[in-house]
Amino acid sequence: MTTQLLGPLGTLDVGILLRRWRDRRGVSQLELASRADSSARHISFIETGRAKPSHTLLLRLAEQLDVPVRERNTLLIAAGFAPVFPETPLNDPAMRTLNGELERLLAVHDPNPALVHDYLYNVVGANRSLLVLVSGVADHLLTPPINTMRLALHPEGMAPAIRNLAQWRAHLLDQMERQIAVSGSAPLADLYEEVAAYPVADSGTPEPTARAPYALPLLIEREGRQLSFVSMLTTFNTPLDVTVSELAIETFLPSDQETAAALRDMLGEIRPPGAGPESR
Repeated sequence: MTTQLLGPLGTLDVGILLRRWRDRRGVSQLELASRADSSARHISFIETGRAKPSHTLLLRLAEQLDVPVRERNTLLIAAGFAPVFPETPLNDPAMRTLNGELERLLAVHDPNPALVHDYLYNVVGANRSLLVLVSGVADHLLTPPINTMRLALHPEGMAPAIRNLAQWRAHLLDQMERQIAVSGSAPLADLYEEVAAYPVADSGTPEPTARAPYALPLLIEREGRQLSFVSMLTTFNTPLDVTVSELAIETFLPSDQETAAALRDMLGEIRPPGAGPESR
């Protein structure tokens, strides 16, 4: 935390925080006031410390600026209010229903690889088909918390098997850059610096330029076969809990019939011992 965000006696300054989010979103005081049913004068007074926002107005401003749920709590605390969004651990009994539904959703995606990760890309759940993608990865990358960015880009991870690594690496780093710009997350920025610094081996063989008619595919070589996937991210709508707001479901869908057939074959090979032909 920098002193630029601090007010008297070292407390967080809500006006400075609000201005920072407004600048990050490229929204003027007049536009924000219009969206939030306030006035540019009042917004200016809040940002300069001449006025204190009400609880209701502050939440309305945060919503209009699309401030992440975690940071909405920070704004409330800076203004002297109690945070309103809980942060419930996934192992809490209150999350039992959510965990059960996530497990069922991941299982339904078989034979397509799927996982759930948090905002730092740490895996909190995955289906059996994901083993197809991570086979051959160094053990230290599979020690919890397993991080998908490290898995994909580390030279002892999936990187050597990704045929279009330059394309996929650029896509992942760009995705992280956009997320950092939206969230302002320092831990995410640290992760970005780490994975962006990983060495990229030059095999001397030109990489294929991967294209699909609707999305950039991930080309990965497994057991002498080239698999082609497109990934899809799903998040929760209007979350009311910090933990839930930062979860994302990532699904890897086959982009051709050959990959779909290969996944069905590979899933059969990794069935747990004793499982029948119809079991999941």
